[in-house]
Amino acid sequence: MSDSEYHQRTDAVLAGIEATIDRWLQDDVIDIDVHRTGGLLELSLPNGTKIVINTQPPLHELWVAARSGGHHYRFVDGRWVDTRDQSEFFASLSTFASEQAGRPLTFDAA
Repeated sequence: MSDSEYHQRTDAVLAGIEATIDRWLQDDVIDIDVHRTGGLLELSLPNGTKIVINTQPPLHELWVAARSGGHHYRFVDGRWVDTRDQSEFFASLSTFASEQAGRPLTFDAA
């Protein structure tokens, strides 16, 4: 994947996460504060915990820091997969957010 493709894909991922959280706010599902600085997206959940999603351009990866730990994702065969256990990014993010929020939350690929 070229650098340009990487940036296009990661921008779409971050924008999709922001759009999902905006919908949740509008539908009064959950109040998650979102702060984005370039390739870093910080989600602050109501209980004070955070999830940080960060692009890593030199490695062409997405990194996630959640209460459960740090996870690295690489784009393989059309999806972002964990470099350790091959779990899919959006499924994992949904699990992390649900665990930290204490309620089911689902993120989907855009």
